[in-house]
Amino acid sequence: MRIRAIAVFESVIYHCYLTDAANPTRPTLEVDAVLRPGDADDGPLLLPVPTFMALLGGPEPARPILREMARRGRIVTRQHVAHLTFPTWVTVAEEETGR
Repeated sequence: MRIRAIAVFESVIYHCYLTDAANPTRPTLEVDAVLRPGDADDGPLLLPVPTFMALLGGPEPARPILREMARRGRIVTRQHVAHLTFPTWVTVAEEETGR
């Protein structure tokens, strides 16, 4: 599964979309966003679990995947909201975006 983040603020992914739905238990984060100081320097990037559930098609298909992510320590709570952590990510190449 490949998720492309297009808006990140203070480590939280605010807007993203799915670029490849294959292998949802191994999501890869691609960042195509302006990252200012403080947006990505204090640990992993965080995707709200409700957003991840929507990308997977809702609560039912997401439930077993989220259990696996929790087992691997990939779910954290920040400001009373569960987030999927992405300790590493890749940036989208300028050639690909045309910018």
